[in-house]
Amino acid sequence: MAGLTVTLPDGSTKDLPQGSTAADLAAAVGPRLLRAAVAALVNDAEADLCTPLADGDRVAIVTATSDEGRKVLRHSTAHVLAQAVLQLWPGAKFAIGPPIENGFYYDFDLPGGASFSEEDLARIEARMREIVAEDQPFVREEMTRDEGLTTFADQPYKVEIIEGVEPGEGATHGAVSAYRNTPAFIDLCRGPHVPSTARLGSFKLMRVAGAYWRGDERNRQLQRIYGTAWESDKALQEHLAMLEEAERRDHRKLGAELDLFHFPPEIGGGLCVFHPKGGLVRRLMEDYSRAEHEAGGYQFVFTPHLAKSTLFERSGHLEWYADGMYPPMEMEGATYYPKPMNCPMHMLIYNAGQRSYRELPLRLFELGTVYRFERSGVLHGILRARGFTQDDAHIFCTPEQLAPELASLLAFVIRLLRAFGFEEFEAELATRPDKFVGEPAEWDQATDALRHALEVAGVPFRVAEGEGAFYAPKIDMHIRDAIGRRWQMSTLQVDFQLPRRFHLEYTGADNARHRPFMVHRALFGSIERFFGILVEHYAGAFPTWLAPVQVRVLGVRNDHDEAARSLARRLGDEGFRAEWAAGDEPLAARIRRAKMDKLPYILVVGDDDIAAGTAGVNARGAERPERGVAAEAFIERLRHEVDNRLTSPS
Repeated sequence: MAGLTVTLPDGSTKDLPQGSTAADLAAAVGPRLLRAAVAALVNDAEADLCTPLADGDRVAIVTATSDEGRKVLRHSTAHVLAQAVLQLWPGAKFAIGPPIENGFYYDFDLPGGASFSEEDLARIEARMREIVAEDQPFVREEMTRDEGLTTFADQPYKVEIIEGVEPGEGATHGAVSAYRNTPAFIDLCRGPHVPSTARLGSFKLMRVAGAYWRGDERNRQLQRIYGTAWESDKALQEHLAMLEEAERRDHRKLGAELDLFHFPPEIGGGLCVFHPKGGLVRRLMEDYSRAEHEAGGYQFVFTPHLAKSTLFERSGHLEWYADGMYPPMEMEGATYYPKPMNCPMHMLIYNAGQRSYRELPLRLFELGTVYRFERSGVLHGILRARGFTQDDAHIFCTPEQLAPELASLLAFVIRLLRAFGFEEFEAELATRPDKFVGEPAEWDQATDALRHALEVAGVPFRVAEGEGAFYAPKIDMHIRDAIGRRWQMSTLQVDFQLPRRFHLEYTGADNARHRPFMVHRALFGSIERFFGILVEHYAGAFPTWLAPVQVRVLGVRNDHDEAARSLARRLGDEGFRAEWAAGDEPLAARIRRAKMDKLPYILVVGDDDIAAGTAGVNARGAERPERGVAAEAFIERLRHEVDNRLTSPS
């Protein structure tokens, strides 16, 4: 029987017997790859390891330690969760259970409107481990739409999903696919999955939450179980340790403990007030941003917090973004909305007069507060709020200026993020989707310019094919924090839509009218969100240049108070944020309190220090205090640290 030849990711080929599967290919490459394999990519399509291969196929084996492999593990574990719940709660209905970042979830509708308790998780997890031990194979089944409706007739959420399948969707024309673990359990799913439940086991159920069906609060509320799953017990334990550390760093907890901000219920959900200490950190962030923008040739603008509906009709926000906007207000015969974005008003500033190519690139910058009505279920401290301030800029340029302007912008982004202590960057380049506005040639030019900027900056990136907005390709920058978490940060987006809607023009060197390219750009994203990320990155221990209080001076006894006060005053006169604390309780208690306040420096003044003009220096994170440090030497050290914005996450 004739064999077949497949191509591997490195371009090499492998000859296999006719009828070979992806698992056979993994075995042919080597037993190590077979042990690690969980799925395959066949001609760029996800597939189970049991998928038969054809001559000429391009095949990549997906391993458990890859991002794609972990998604397969987590999706398969979600199926095991559903099977366990349906066995433990006869009559339960199950909805969807996708993999998510670092884990998975599944939504359930329990009989009689019952809810899971936290205690139920241990019972469910025990049953899941029994299913894993049974080594149940994941067997793919394809069926017609009608067969699917019959198979899942007693599962209304699955029925609704199948009824939404259009001809041409699914595994084959009009078909749906499912995976069966046992004769009694089958789940609607596109796959792929691991070969059997025995490939699973490094998982933990985390918590229970409520979730509306399809995310719509008008629908029934379901019970959602979250879990995490990994390729090994070691990876699972590392993740759980990271979660414990993340809880210690939670910006909401630290915001209260360090007196930075809070959310008064009298104001409303998702609307934050900053206290003096938090306000000071925020001002330092904003002042640094302003100075950098001024040096970068940006012009500062200011716009109102609300505008007439006609502006948002013209910009398209009422067509595309109305669900995320606050309700309108009727005044003097006009309808007003709190602004969800600053960009429509920046269009009006550009259009306030005739523009020449000599004025371009024109860089408009604003720290503009916007309002978006996020659903209460997604609010998360200042990381996801309803009112926030964006460091928003819009750059208008000629087509020839686009590539160098984007390269300069990306360098600006990286420089600013590094100033706040971030060094690990990744990016995604989102390209033209199937439905788009503008000309393909414009899209190609903008996408090439964005790619060029990434290559010049040397930032690792992946191309997210077809994931750009309908009006623009973009770069999304990601950072990794002190404990390895990935955060989506700055965005650079080339927009074809708004310049058309607002009829933006400039007079070129040829004396003809041309439409400029426009780039949306936010570096922090929002001041509030970046503030929250900084709190968690540094665990509340801000670097000295950002710390609300940089130094606290303590006397050993209360008869040293005047000397402590004098040193604090001297530091203040030098431009540092220093305070002193009276010696009305033991020194050890005062030092402990200062450390709990996460201050960069604690100075202690005793008899010898008063005589010599020195102090004991307790630097945050140091193994032991330094004795007899001259005040002048400490001041120079502090100045160097602040002026150079030195950072060292705790």
